[in-house]
Amino acid sequence: MTSVLLVDDERDLLSLVDFNLRAAGFETLLATTGEQALAHLRRRVPDLVLLDVMLPDVSGTEVCRRIKSDARTRHVPVVMLTAKGEEVDRVVGFELGADDYVTKPFSVRELVLRLKAVLRRGAGGPAERPPESVGPIRIDVDAHRAFADGVEIPLTPLEFKLLLTLMSRLGRVQSREQLLEDVWDMSSEVETRTVDTHVKRLREKLGSGRDLLETVRGVGYRLVDPSEKR
Repeated sequence: MTSVLLVDDERDLLSLVDFNLRAAGFETLLATTGEQALAHLRRRVPDLVLLDVMLPDVSGTEVCRRIKSDARTRHVPVVMLTAKGEEVDRVVGFELGADDYVTKPFSVRELVLRLKAVLRRGAGGPAERPPESVGPIRIDVDAHRAFADGVEIPLTPLEFKLLLTLMSRLGRVQSREQLLEDVWDMSSEVETRTVDTHVKRLREKLGSGRDLLETVRGVGYRLVDPSEKR
């Protein structure tokens, strides 16, 4: 059974989400503080973490940072849950490695669908097999590892799937909407700005291969072979 760690200090909301996730077939673990969440994670690694940003002790962003910096848990998808809707909060969450962002108030039904989408994209990948390397960028699909300039680069599951998708479609422009559909498993629920944030973060990790990830103004992104660069 898929397990979800729910972290929120609003007990009524926590109970509501807990009830609906269990009704949808999930196993739930509950925490009302950041320290409780970290204690849960030390005992057991869940399949997903739904994490409120505003917690009474350790902030949600700090909990996310610790999850993504620990080898035991860095593969675990993190969905940030917060009442804040400003772009800066979204960017901070994504820069820390969060896989999605849900703003309160929200539809519980939509939340369940989005959690399922995050879990699906973490389990699968594009049907097309990518080349093993593109310039200084190399990817090991089976081992779920990526390298730039001969050094392994730490990618979140979402960043890995984004790179895998772009390498699989080398030289072909991918619109933001197409990437949302194929990488995020969503069409309209996530803003296209989410794609821009993740591409920026991925590009920063590609070392000397960063310029191979091109922005096609007004359309989207593509990864190109070095021989095609002018």
